[in-house]
Amino acid sequence: MQENLAETANAYMAWWRLAGVDCAIGEEPTNWLRPVQEPPRKRIAASDDAPAQAKPQSFDSFLTWLAEDAAQPERRWPGAALMPAGPVNAPLMVITDMPDPADIGAGALLSERAGQLFDAMLRTIGLKRQDIHLGSLFLSRPPGAMVEASDLAAAAARMRTHVMLASPRRLLLLGDRTIRTLLPTPETGLRNFNHDGGTLPAFATFHPRLLLGQPAAKAECWRVLQGLIEEMTE
Repeated sequence: MQENLAETANAYMAWWRLAGVDCAIGEEPTNWLRPVQEPPRKRIAASDDAPAQAKPQSFDSFLTWLAEDAAQPERRWPGAALMPAGPVNAPLMVITDMPDPADIGAGALLSERAGQLFDAMLRTIGLKRQDIHLGSLFLSRPPGAMVEASDLAAAAARMRTHVMLASPRRLLLLGDRTIRTLLPTPETGLRNFNHDGGTLPAFATFHPRLLLGQPAAKAECWRVLQGLIEEMTE
């Protein structure tokens, strides 16, 4: 009887060993059926000696960089890119957020009805489109016009270089997304914009596309343009 009990106990323990229970049971429950976790892979840190990519040193090289650099966020999106247009050292640089669908078809920023209103805004401050430097945070339009926070940060850094190399005397920012991306206090009116080469006055107001749908906002836009006129005549 005792020999049978010993054999039974040995067989019982062997069964549990085969099941993977080869140690004393702890106080905390254990999920023995959980998948085996692979050890975390060590991340290879970038070498401190790796040279950082040099920023463009002229506006022409900046345009080439925009058109050819594979790391630009627009490379992930369909559609043609609309490059900045207008002279360097312009009295005014206008920055919008991204092309509208109508702009993609026209091949130029601020086209059709929004463009007509924008041209009227320029006339109120004594300028024409050929007088200004015009650019956008993003060169093309992503699906759904949605961009990630990392893309906005990259666009802001890129625009600081753009402004430095274009060397305008002042800025006009159009639209809430543009204002919030480029200015620390995203409100309409006059602000100072910090770029890679210093600072310059920046005026912020509504995008023409919003003014078309909300005519009541034109009064606030006109107030901002009046401040821009005063700054340009000083």
